[in-house]
Amino acid sequence: MSLTTQFFFNPYPFREQFPALHQKIDGRPVLFLDGPGGTQVPERVIKAMNGYWLKGSSNQGGPFLTSQQTDETVAAARQAIQTLYNARSPEEIVFGQNMTSLTFALSRALARTWQPGDEIIVTRLDHDANISPWLMAAEDSGVTVRWLDFRPEDCTLRLDQLPDLLNERTRLVAFTLASNAVGTITDVAPIVRLAHQVGALVYLDAVHYTPHGLVDVQAWDCDFLVSSVYKYFGPHTGALYGKYEHLDRLTAYKVRPSSNQPPGKWETGTQSFESLAGVAAAVDYLGSLGKPEKNPRQRIIRAMERIKQYETEISERFIKGAASIPGLRLYGITDIECLEQRTPTFALTLEGYTPAELAVRLGEQGIFVWDGHYYAIAVMERLGVLEQGGLLRIGFVHYNTMDEVDRVLTALYTLAQK
Repeated sequence: MSLTTQFFFNPYPFREQFPALHQKIDGRPVLFLDGPGGTQVPERVIKAMNGYWLKGSSNQGGPFLTSQQTDETVAAARQAIQTLYNARSPEEIVFGQNMTSLTFALSRALARTWQPGDEIIVTRLDHDANISPWLMAAEDSGVTVRWLDFRPEDCTLRLDQLPDLLNERTRLVAFTLASNAVGTITDVAPIVRLAHQVGALVYLDAVHYTPHGLVDVQAWDCDFLVSSVYKYFGPHTGALYGKYEHLDRLTAYKVRPSSNQPPGKWETGTQSFESLAGVAAAVDYLGSLGKPEKNPRQRIIRAMERIKQYETEISERFIKGAASIPGLRLYGITDIECLEQRTPTFALTLEGYTPAELAVRLGEQGIFVWDGHYYAIAVMERLGVLEQGGLLRIGFVHYNTMDEVDRVLTALYTLAQK
């Protein structure tokens, strides 16, 4: 059963804002289905980044115009992510090179507070950027790592196992909001509640989730959350949220002259200020999907409602179409009644092709998809497909159309007949 569409969403006016979507190969429009690896950007992001350079770039803190403009650029980006995440203050937002770099920095800082015999929990559903930093920190600190498994049949986390993994020695629970491999969305509230009951901190990977669902760090009461803006229509910049009390008390690894106060104490070296101009523009673009709301946060809420409903329709269309393709196997949630629990990101195999061969054949038709493990190594190991080349991943976002869904389904069906 489809969700009732409360807000009609027409992707075509928004597609017009993305220059890259107008490309063609051999006269056919390019089909960008590689959103989980990085989305395309709207023109306002390109203009914002170019505009920063045109005005003249300077570092922060100087007593002159271009430095003051840089200060304003950074402040605007911080305010934008505060709104997107629903953080309490801009001082809870930290920028860095990407999610991976920020997670390594936090893992090193948190590990200073751990003792041998302490424990942390990671999941097999996560991207390796939310696994390896914690494994390495645990090894350095003599901390035990416990794993939360997922069900191979639908790729949902075994939340029933979590109470048995948690105890008074647990210091951290790290998990993904949505799997970049199979699209599963995690139920946040029970994990945070159980973790906090034993005094553990919670670290959320929101990289794959953010273009598809509403982020709300206050409602979730998470301790940390991180994403990479290039996954939601912006530049290559990571954005970390941390409760101010944590950012303030933890020791950051940084050079001596820099700030000792959050968020500056966590931002090592000079930031990519042109990228931060693009960050604010990317959030502004998302907000534009939420008109006619006036309040910036309400615009984000409305935008994500519209995106969620439209992408649920995309998921239903793709799953129903895939079911008619002989030899095609979908991984993850395929129950039409449960589509709110997944993003429109699909991992699959097709008989007669390796994932790499299938990606090449689709690429020759101007259909851009990924194959392999996409750094979700634990997922592929658990599904038993890592040694066979992983899976093919098809990822839709709101700028994709129903015609594009049909086009990739037709291409897969044709390949299945050969």
